[in-house]
Amino acid sequence: MKRTSVLLFIISLLLAIVPMSASAKSSRIFEAESGTLTGTAAAKDTPGYSGTGYVTSFDNDGDSLAVDVSVPSAGLYQITIRYHSPYGHKQAYLFVNGTAAGSVDFEQTTGFTEMAVTKALLNKGTNTIRLDKGWGMYEIDYFAIEPAAAPAVHQVSKALVNPGASSAVKSLMSYLVDSYGSKILSGQQDYSNVAWIQSNLGKKPAMVGFDLMDYSPSRVELGAATTEIEKAIDWDRQGGIVSFVWHWNAPKDLINQPGKEWWRGFYTDSTTFDIQYALDHPDSEDYALLLRDIDAIAIQLKRLQDANVPVLFRPLHEAEGGWFWWGAKGAEPCKELYRILYDRLTNYHHLNNLIWVWNSISPDWYPGDDVVDIVSYDSYPLAGDYSPQMGKYDQLVSLGRDRKLVAMTENGAIPDPDLLPVYHADWSWFTTWGAFDGNANSLDHLKKVYNHDYVVTLDELPNIKTYDLGVKTAPAAPTGLKAVAGNGQVTLKWSETSGAESYTVKRAAKSAGPYTTIAWNLRTPGFTDKGLENGKHYYYVVTAENRLGASPDSAPVKVKPTKVRGR
Repeated sequence: MKRTSVLLFIISLLLAIVPMSASAKSSRIFEAESGTLTGTAAAKDTPGYSGTGYVTSFDNDGDSLAVDVSVPSAGLYQITIRYHSPYGHKQAYLFVNGTAAGSVDFEQTTGFTEMAVTKALLNKGTNTIRLDKGWGMYEIDYFAIEPAAAPAVHQVSKALVNPGASSAVKSLMSYLVDSYGSKILSGQQDYSNVAWIQSNLGKKPAMVGFDLMDYSPSRVELGAATTEIEKAIDWDRQGGIVSFVWHWNAPKDLINQPGKEWWRGFYTDSTTFDIQYALDHPDSEDYALLLRDIDAIAIQLKRLQDANVPVLFRPLHEAEGGWFWWGAKGAEPCKELYRILYDRLTNYHHLNNLIWVWNSISPDWYPGDDVVDIVSYDSYPLAGDYSPQMGKYDQLVSLGRDRKLVAMTENGAIPDPDLLPVYHADWSWFTTWGAFDGNANSLDHLKKVYNHDYVVTLDELPNIKTYDLGVKTAPAAPTGLKAVAGNGQVTLKWSETSGAESYTVKRAAKSAGPYTTIAWNLRTPGFTDKGLENGKHYYYVVTAENRLGASPDSAPVKVKPTKVRGR
């Protein structure tokens, strides 16, 4: 049974007692140079600072800045930092009262600028905010604190950017939107990890992340092989949600030297392929190879479409980091490539089973509302940082103007589900990458997450392909039941039943019964019954179920398993 969190109740009650209306908001400034400096230093060289200076020299591990802030009442507060980052994108780690509160990304600036970094629950009176070095090479002017405004009602639409999207895709999107803000879906990258989760946590995730990496032509040419499509189809047949990323090996110019091997060819440092040159020269071999690679991936996605598998598709991920070749030349060529990818898969290959997920926070990198269904972030805070990653969530809400779902498409530490509704951090799902070493996530934390009433696991998913059919009654009895005899087994198939979310198979020794249930919660119309006695007659019926009830039994079918000659 999912547990109801006492902590959630207490914090929610606290916030209800101490409302924070917009009219009551008042920002309080706390100068960095007045804080506790560990390995850092106050300076005055960069113009434009407030107070008597700013803090710099975040150079070595252990360097930090801590500022005591005072607030008149307990509650949820917005934390803003005024900073200067002259040497490009940098990252630091934030702590509130000694507890990790997520990472902070400082974009490059030409002077001091304010950035709302996160929200945090503060105690009445004095609280300590600490910034640890992270990547270093930035300057901090001050922290500003003000009561957090109540969140607006989401305006997320169920409409997809591809008007030709399949009914299964529309149904999945409808379910995600309906769940947004009231639940978070559990997810895990790499199908091989599902067995560990089930064995250790007693559950399976609602979603599994797969990778198109080894379908990249430059990898196939060098011997790469994979069965990710087959695995994804199998997961779909279990009723799970399928997501795909593509670690796109560069089409050519792999360095392929020690430390920069061919299988690292999606990294900027392991290829000399120039995306800007390819896009600037549409008649070049390089441009043709981009299309070749997209077409190769289209073949695999078409296999999923033929199997009626809706896919959360996340290409060109983490582009703004620059560590992958598709982001190495900046925002403009990456956005152009994304739009080419969308157009070719949607309008040339007619792939209608994709929900398009964009995976960068910066507005400068956003390719446009017309080609993005969901905005997302890959979250890798410090190990054991179970905070809601509120700053990143708010940035994504702003990026999509609160009209796009927001997802955590990769993560190390999983946010504490007790805190997500308190902070209004309405992540649609999380997808954990590895993290079974007891470091990023302790076993106790994983058990808490997978057995929490705010977290959706596989057993709690509806039939995502029929969710949006507007079913108002229990389904009719299944039709078309057929049985094929085998050696000690029988394979059953029947027609898909409108409005069904699952199926149950029953077996008897006589047509009139009694029938015994042998399989249940089947998400697709088929089942193989094994371990049977050859030469004996068996009778089968099937029922269909949805959230409103079960159907009558289907017409029975009679079959006799038979040993194959010579075996």
